[in-house]
Amino acid sequence: MATQEYECPACGGVMEFDAPSQKLKCLYCDTTISVDEYHKMVSKGKAEKTADSEEKSDRLSDEEAENYGFGKDKNVYICKSCGGEIIADKTQGATQCPFCGNNVTFKEVFTNGRRPDYVIPFQLTKEQAKQKYKDYIKGRKLLPKAFSTENHIDEIKGVYIPYWLFDANMHVSLNCEATKVRTWSDRDYRYTETSFYDVYREGDVPFSKVPVDGSSKMPDDLTESIEPYDDKGLKKYDDAYFAGYVANQYDVDEEKSRPRAKQRMTNSAVNEVKNSVQGYSSVMVRNQNVATTSEACKYALYPVWLLSTTWNGQNFLFAMNGQTGKFVGNLPVDKGAAFKYFALSSVLFTVLFAVLELIFRI
Repeated sequence: MATQEYECPACGGVMEFDAPSQKLKCLYCDTTISVDEYHKMVSKGKAEKTADSEEKSDRLSDEEAENYGFGKDKNVYICKSCGGEIIADKTQGATQCPFCGNNVTFKEVFTNGRRPDYVIPFQLTKEQAKQKYKDYIKGRKLLPKAFSTENHIDEIKGVYIPYWLFDANMHVSLNCEATKVRTWSDRDYRYTETSFYDVYREGDVPFSKVPVDGSSKMPDDLTESIEPYDDKGLKKYDDAYFAGYVANQYDVDEEKSRPRAKQRMTNSAVNEVKNSVQGYSSVMVRNQNVATTSEACKYALYPVWLLSTTWNGQNFLFAMNGQTGKFVGNLPVDKGAAFKYFALSSVLFTVLFAVLELIFRI
């Protein structure tokens, strides 16, 4: 299977998916065209240069790649625009030619494995991601001043991350211990009465499209921190949305991802049923039973802006949800400022505690 390149039908320039217009846009003449219209032009022969070449593969065989010194974990493609070699991981399905900047999709990556069912196109641009980063570090009291003034973004790229979307119905039954606390006082004493109750709750909690990222290269805590995505933005899979971005195929399959999804759904379902117990001072789950039915799974690609920077020899990674703009990342801490902050907090807490104790004694 060949590569797919997106060339402008007007000038032959490089086209990429434009988030603001949700269309393919030429980087040179600003021609815009919808994804559907572009495919129609290709099928009618009006953009032959962008059509797949079925006669000859643009990917070097594993033996050829190894002869050139590339490992078996890499695919090597020949750019149809400039003839340059594009080296990509086996799971990478879209990138840019490092020589001519042409946007290339490696169609065989998504046809050899399970083909994605959906994709959420990028809604936010690189410039918006940069601004979010600036807003994120602005005003952080424990952030070293030199970090914001000296550091710069080493790399920023838009990446489509593979996700498994799980559906299920969770039937939950809980045995809980609940309490009711009553307090009163007279001139001499304060009284507390605690009553204990056995509470039983049972219910069904349905889940739809619970995401679990299917990439071992992405930390789970990072991908879960930029959730949620709005599944109303799901589109039928089309690799034209990848033009100008990086897209990765999964390397963690559905079955290996299922336990994480089940854990997330179980925790949420138990909390949902537990929260239905009202009118008590406290509720503690003593025993629980959760049964899973009506399971289903779809495969989708979600947009993420990844930013990285290096400071004082440390790498710092940031991520922004490419649909909603939610931004997360790790930041360095000024140890001197942190010590002063917590020392001051301790003093204030001690004073407050002493005042409250004095008030209650009176």
